[in-house]
Amino acid sequence: MTDSVFSSVSTLPDDPILSLTGKFLADPRDCKVNLGVGMYLDENGVTPVLDVVREAEEAIALSHRPHTYIPQTGLPLYDRLVQELLFGKDSEVVTSKRACTVQSLGGTGALKLGCDLMYWACGLRVGAASVPTWGNHNDILERSGYTVAAYRYYDAGTHGLNFEAMCEDLKKLPAKTLVILHACCHNPTGYDLDANQWSEIIDICKHCQLVPFLDLAYQGFKAGLEEDSLAVRLFADSGLDFLVASSFSKSFNLYSERIGALTVVTHSENEALRVASHLKCCARANYSNPAAFGGRIVERVLSDPDKFAHWEKELAGMRNRILAMRQALADEMRAIGAKRDFSFVTEQAGMFSFTGLTPEQVDRLSSEFGIYAVRNGRICVCGLNRKNVAYVARSFAAVL
Repeated sequence: MTDSVFSSVSTLPDDPILSLTGKFLADPRDCKVNLGVGMYLDENGVTPVLDVVREAEEAIALSHRPHTYIPQTGLPLYDRLVQELLFGKDSEVVTSKRACTVQSLGGTGALKLGCDLMYWACGLRVGAASVPTWGNHNDILERSGYTVAAYRYYDAGTHGLNFEAMCEDLKKLPAKTLVILHACCHNPTGYDLDANQWSEIIDICKHCQLVPFLDLAYQGFKAGLEEDSLAVRLFADSGLDFLVASSFSKSFNLYSERIGALTVVTHSENEALRVASHLKCCARANYSNPAAFGGRIVERVLSDPDKFAHWEKELAGMRNRILAMRQALADEMRAIGAKRDFSFVTEQAGMFSFTGLTPEQVDRLSSEFGIYAVRNGRICVCGLNRKNVAYVARSFAAVL
């Protein structure tokens, strides 16, 4: 017998976020709360099917389309509608055709395609993400061949953005570094840049020859679809080449359909066409063709003004519930006289909050109270509702 080729393969630890759900489900306590899951949940702890999604699902099913391949770049109308949502229908980027968009397997797939494109087509070898960042950013960069760098972002002492340190670190990165930037609703901290700060970041990218890669996974969850595309539109007006990874997983509650897009903004239509040819090769080597069903749902809604308006209303309902839960948690912590002022959670944006809880405190929350969160202190605010927020607040106060 020869040794197995896998004999030296070690067992890697489970993903620290995805594994939380298994631990939560195995917990027999009725009081348990899952604050780790990265999905929108309603007041009943359920991810709802939006009205516009239900209508589109039924219409698509009744059309009995054949299940043939769609283009490697995705549904053409979908790709155009993604650009209009990002930049505005009458944006110069859209009308000049100097951007190319490909339908991807969620926002994660868009990040992987973008990293592959810049590595193989443009020769980039260093990638950087914020500290902290969504853990998959660094994994995608590393497994795409990049040397992974970092830039400071969060100040634990002030529970806020450390913009000065961010700028300082970005200026030290080597030219042609691919820099992942959270366009809004920073994951995990919830702290975003304002317009003036984004302008300063744009100047740094220009002067230091950095390549911006904007991750826009939560458009519509901070202030609105238009407002949340601020960073993307400022970069579009800057004259820089840049990339945008966007997702409809959250805004349509289509998590399992893996519907996203990669958009690359170039200097001309000719450049965009050449870049698109490389993206086809990247898609071919990764998954060949994207899935059609989720893309057709999004396409149907975005292309119809009435359906679009209905979606915006449903999205606003989700956004407002999250804002209400942020305020409710802060109010409960204040009412019980917690050792720490939690009003900072109302200054954060999006689905997540960086609570400042230590790994040891998070461990106590799960073992003593049945409350599950990521060990870095990140919670998903969507896991809160009117029935559990007081219990969560008391539990937080108990471990502080």
